[in-house]
Amino acid sequence: MSTTPDRRGFLSLAALSTAAAALFGCRNAAEAAERFPVTMSDAEWRRKLGPAAYEVLRHEDTERPFSSPLNDEHRAGTFACKGCAQPLFASKTKFDSGTGWPSFWAPLSNAVGTRSDRSMLMSRVEVHCDRCGGHLGHVFDDGPRPTGKRYCMNGVAMTFRAA
Repeated sequence: MSTTPDRRGFLSLAALSTAAAALFGCRNAAEAAERFPVTMSDAEWRRKLGPAAYEVLRHEDTERPFSSPLNDEHRAGTFACKGCAQPLFASKTKFDSGTGWPSFWAPLSNAVGTRSDRSMLMSRVEVHCDRCGGHLGHVFDDGPRPTGKRYCMNGVAMTFRAA
């Protein structure tokens, strides 16, 4: 038995790596080098956020649908980033999408950024806080007027301040 890499082994490893990148996502160097005004060490984020918010905001996890109390938040006010308190969405843009996550048809000006997300064997648009880079959710083109957008956000990634 030879320990020299062969063509079949190389092709198998390449296919496995490609499949893992497609399934779990792989950010390019430019995205990894992105800088935000609010930064903390991984340990500081973990202490500040708690387990669920930490996994969503810092590791792009997704909370279970219909688990967020913010789904039922209908008062006038502002939804903000749990990581840095940046105001993200006005309550007047919130709507019930039936998906199980808080949904909005538009963010506040200069509040969020987007990037391509090719994880989970599909192409989506990921939404993050423009101030700390925390993952919030995804935006889709099936929302209501006037924008036609559905910002499908993780409630655990946000807080709510009543007006």
